[in-house]
Amino acid sequence: YGAAARGGDVVYASSCATGRITRLMVADVAGHGQAVAGTAADLRLLMRRFVNTLDHTELVGHLNRQFAALPTQAAFATAVVATYFAPTRRLTLCNAGHPRPLIYRAATGEWRFLSNDPSPRATGPRNLPLGILDIADYDASDVELQEGDCVLAYTDALMEAQDADGEMLGEEGVL
Repeated sequence: YGAAARGGDVVYASSCATGRITRLMVADVAGHGQAVAGTAADLRLLMRRFVNTLDHTELVGHLNRQFAALPTQAAFATAVVATYFAPTRRLTLCNAGHPRPLIYRAATGEWRFLSNDPSPRATGPRNLPLGILDIADYDASDVELQEGDCVLAYTDALMEAQDADGEMLGEEGVL
């Protein structure tokens, strides 16, 4: 943002030693530039701390509770956290108030949005940005990826980009 050397967007990727499990987080800390860079760094460190948490929704819940406990006042972040398990080609996704990722299906040549599948028995606050409410729960969706499929996670900067007429793209424009 501006001329700042750091900012509030976080992209974190990790892989287990065998290369079978890959984790990805794309997050956007509320605010801009250097003012939120420290909070973004804290979020990145939290992702490292919980990288070995097996249950995906538990991972996002841990991130939320720890992020809410940070000393930074009024800090929150939207995030998409994904885990890919190569042997089964399964991608598990949690969305904490972030723009919906897109999936490209090579077999059909079509793009569509990936969304959380809310639990039918779910009650209480769900899928909120990290740090808003430490008791929030998170839903996960699973999708099997085929050869040539592509998943695109992005921050709101893409949706806020303007078209030739000066209008913001929004979700439909990104799609």
